[in-house]
Amino acid sequence: MRLFAAVLPPPPAVDELGLAVERLTSLPGTDRLRWTGRDGWHFTLAFMGEVDDGLLPELHERLGRAARRTVPFALRIHRGGRFGHRALWAGAAGGLEELRLLAERADAAARRAGVTMEEHRRYQAHLTLARSRDDADMRPFVEALDAFEGTPWEVAELALVRSNLPVSGVEGEQPRYETVGSWPLGRGTG
Repeated sequence: MRLFAAVLPPPPAVDELGLAVERLTSLPGTDRLRWTGRDGWHFTLAFMGEVDDGLLPELHERLGRAARRTVPFALRIHRGGRFGHRALWAGAAGGLEELRLLAERADAAARRAGVTMEEHRRYQAHLTLARSRDDADMRPFVEALDAFEGTPWEVAELALVRSNLPVSGVEGEQPRYETVGSWPLGRGTG
């Protein structure tokens, strides 16, 4: 199954961001973007790709350990940015050092469980809002998000999420996400 470790924003944070995104969809050029659905809004910590079922028990154990070693921390959705002309995202503020540490621990947990991971990259907290198949001018959308400040919440768990890619071939179909495991943060030093 196709998996990633993530921090999932709580419903009030998603609702706040949703209001901001609704305003973005009225800007010129929005028709060139494929907007992600609210159920797909998450902060990916470690993308694992296809993971063999036989690795899941060890992966679960190691992710649980990573969660226990990380204390809960405050986070909020903050402003926005872009990756070139292909992706628009919302950023984060607050416990960024703790988030980066949790991402490193999730990545290490997957590697130690035997998951073949991509080359390690510097972590950048982001929540993908839209993608473009071609080069779209993302600047107006980034500028519109410049003043966005979400309400802080406490990150209290690490989630393992399964990504079910579209199979129908219907234009605009979104991946479906399913949480297949979660572990509370800071419940010991294991």
